[in-house]
Amino acid sequence: MTTFDDREKAFEKKFAHDQDLKFKSEARRNNMLGVWVAEKLGMTGDEVAAYQKEVRRADLAEAGDEDVFRKVRADLDAKGVSVSDEELRAQMITAMEQAIAQIEKERG
Repeated sequence: MTTFDDREKAFEKKFAHDQDLKFKSEARRNNMLGVWVAEKLGMTGDEVAAYQKEVRRADLAEAGDEDVFRKVRADLDAKGVSVSDEELRAQMITAMEQAIAQIEKERG
């Protein structure tokens, strides 16, 4: 194998690793965000778990985070829960940071 082939395989492996980390961290972020929003909406028990699934499903609508933002924004607005866009986006960032840290810690 040539050096070029070795480098290409290394880049492919890193890309696959990065995509896996992205997928897992977004799913975990959505779970944490779902819990946070569910609590604001007054949900408990099985309602929280069901809401987490709704948030994860919302993330499949389009690339990026706007689909998740719009979903939880609409849910909060529908129940009259006062959370600013800035607070919601900050919570999404915090949850993503926590998700990445947890996954990296688990990977050791």
